Amino acid sequence: MSKLHTSEINLQVTLDENRVPEKLNWSAEDGGISNEEAKAMLLSVWDSKNKESLKIDLWTKDMPVDEMRIFFHQTLVSLSDTFYKATQDEKMTATMKDFCDYFAEKLELKK
Repeated sequence: MSKLHTSEINLQVTLDENRVPEKLNWSAEDGGISNEEAKAMLLSVWDSKNKESLKIDLWTKDMPVDEMRIFFHQTLVSLSDTFYKATQDEKMTATMKDFCDYFAEKLELKK
């Protein structure tokens, strides 16, 4: 029997007096990431018992709106790729990619 390995991803959120994120840092030792700064994060987990998605969405107060638009677009593209890997549903993946293109066009992210 193979030995199990535990991997950790750590998040540190520094809040101001109003509990608004000022700093986000993360570490993932197995990925070679140590206390790296981030301006935003989206985390979703699946609660199988209740059949629902739980999420944490955080961004620092100095996250520029133009970067948030890019962040969301890249996240949507990534979700499309992940959806395909998980389901092999080519038709819906293409529909999601079309939406990503539309999203980028409307926010003038693509030249």
